[in-house]
Amino acid sequence: MALIDRFFTRAVKRGQLTILRDDGSSRTFGQPDAELKPVTIRFKPGAERQILRDPSLGAAEAFMDGTLIVEHGDILDLLMLITENNRWEEGRAALDPKPLQRLVGKAAHWLGRRNMARSAKRNVAHHYDLSATLYDLFLDKDRQYSCAYFTDPSNGLEQAQADKKAHIVAKLAIEPGMRVLDIGCGWGGMALYIHEKTGAEVLGITLSEEQLKVARERAEATGVADKVKFELIDYRALTGQFDRIVSVGMFEHVGTPQYRTFFAKVRELLTPEGVMLLHTIGRAGGPGYTDAFTLKYIFPGGYIPALSEIAQGYEGLKMFATDIEVLRLHYAYTLKAWYERTVAARDDIVALYDERFYRMWTFYLAGCFVSFWNGGLVNYQLQFSRSRRALPITRDYMAQAEQALREDMDAPQLRLA
Repeated sequence: MALIDRFFTRAVKRGQLTILRDDGSSRTFGQPDAELKPVTIRFKPGAERQILRDPSLGAAEAFMDGTLIVEHGDILDLLMLITENNRWEEGRAALDPKPLQRLVGKAAHWLGRRNMARSAKRNVAHHYDLSATLYDLFLDKDRQYSCAYFTDPSNGLEQAQADKKAHIVAKLAIEPGMRVLDIGCGWGGMALYIHEKTGAEVLGITLSEEQLKVARERAEATGVADKVKFELIDYRALTGQFDRIVSVGMFEHVGTPQYRTFFAKVRELLTPEGVMLLHTIGRAGGPGYTDAFTLKYIFPGGYIPALSEIAQGYEGLKMFATDIEVLRLHYAYTLKAWYERTVAARDDIVALYDERFYRMWTFYLAGCFVSFWNGGLVNYQLQFSRSRRALPITRDYMAQAEQALREDMDAPQLRLA
């Protein structure tokens, strides 16, 4: 009890956190703050010991098991209260793991992120082969399971996801007759959008059998299965060449030991004038490791890279990094929308799985939200080209093409001079 109380004394200055215990005792930490909701939690027997053994995984499992109960507010309010007091850019160390926990975490992360071809499919299936009904409950209609693009923070999720596709496709500078590869195509939304807006032929590849099934059904239903094709194949086994390659939300599953393999394969698959757009979650700081909760319950084998690690993957491969954009708050807005939809669908999710799964999913989404809102996560969009002359020398064409895509007009012709 004393150790937990000491932690919250350091960690909570703004806002109020009240802890209730089964022995009838209670304690309040922090000071009222108009910007932060007061939160009350109850520790059932065993919860504090569970948290002290491993604060990150222990807190998550205590919440999932119902031994850490949020009695006033919800799990997002609790995580917001803690992280608002410990923002990444302010450099406070109240939430830093102890040296031994950090060493154990790094070891578990190193083992999990090897992600050779034999384990990649299994890791993907762990998350993406969940019930289609679950994803329909909290994603947009196109099932875009990646960071949306908010031209205005007040935009709804459907608009922001449509704007994300326009933002990415504008950067790809696709011309008539081109062949496009979508690595990690999800349920096919980006591939179908590319063909609809540009007329290009698209091949989408995935390691999720459920996603493959849905993507093919969508292509058939819209009458474009001859132009937009989907295959269950690891990118490492693919052959052929493509004018454009896009990969959205897949790189987090590659694993740092495979970065060199990934970029070498991308270069091999691109035509000499080919262009690639990579969209990935990234660390604003240096290399790190995946927390135990995420490795165990959400993305086994997953890892969020630092920009320096991405650079080490492509340096020396004779590809130009032609554009790099950092999206700071866009995923926070996306995750807030997903969280709110999940909470609204609580009864459906509990009926689909159970209470523990629902609490796990809300902890996952809330934890991700605060990682972008207050933590050290961002999104990177990196554009690569094999040729120094394949794209215009200024970024103006991106904005012009993006506006045209939003207005559903023909994209302006590229001027390379």
